[in-house]
Amino acid sequence: MVVISFIVRIICIMIDQLRRMAIFAATIDHGSFRAAAQALRLSPSVVSHQITQLEEELGTALVYRSTRKLSLTPDGERMLTAARSMIDAAEAGLHAVSDYNQEPAGLLRVTAPAVLAQSVFVERLAAYARNHANVQISLDCSDDRRELIGDGFDVAIRMGHLKDSSLLMKKLFEMGRRLVATQSYLGTRPEPSSPGDLSDWDWLELAPVWPERPEFRKKNQRVVVSRPPARISVNNAHALFGLTRSGAGLAVVPEFLAAADIASGCIEHVLPDWSLSSVGVYAVWPSNAPKDGLVKHFVDFLAQSTLVADDGDRA
Repeated sequence: MVVISFIVRIICIMIDQLRRMAIFAATIDHGSFRAAAQALRLSPSVVSHQITQLEEELGTALVYRSTRKLSLTPDGERMLTAARSMIDAAEAGLHAVSDYNQEPAGLLRVTAPAVLAQSVFVERLAAYARNHANVQISLDCSDDRRELIGDGFDVAIRMGHLKDSSLLMKKLFEMGRRLVATQSYLGTRPEPSSPGDLSDWDWLELAPVWPERPEFRKKNQRVVVSRPPARISVNNAHALFGLTRSGAGLAVVPEFLAAADIASGCIEHVLPDWSLSSVGVYAVWPSNAPKDGLVKHFVDFLAQSTLVADDGDRA
């Protein structure tokens, strides 16, 4: 009986420690005691107490506390890695004994830039919906950058360079770009031989990305164009393209948006011998989303499907 009692006591201690590690990881993922408490359905004082207990048991500080945010100590960083490994192992074990072939189900709230409404992204989202009838999808297409967590979305589709953050991300595809203008506008300017000849032309501005100077490449040559202040500025890629088609100037637009009009001769591909760097399109989601949950299932489908679609287009 003494041995059994000792074993039970050890198990209880280990369970308490594992619980504290899980609360610690949740606190870091959510950024504060209060946010973690809401997610875990505990009080902030309980969350704080559990982390304090963990620190006392380990004999070291895990987090630096301030009135505005939490930051990890070096020991805290090591503990976070261990805690996440523990959580991953537990989720993997639960997933292994559950119905692995269970059909995905639930509501997915997705936000994406409005310009992608005509891209391969929407085609793959539609394919996902056809294949998984038990999943509801709420898609927000907006030129206003939505906050992933603050605005209540499960997945955000982002374009271009992403800032470092605690969010998880996966690249979906590369979006090619073209420099375009109408023949009527090109007729008012000397024929350019290199991107440097365009520095004083009427560039149309897409406000969210205007600070980025376009970089052109041709074999071993590389030219970055410095543009004059734009007379017309818009915050919508479709409006930008519409202004370009109306002869208001030249602009850099997504390849999929311009392809049909270039083929029909409505607009011209300016300097076709020079290529513009492409833009990455990424899925971004919270780090505390279940590792094998609906969000990950959706993102993996998009990444795999868009890759196949891109290969088919190149063929």
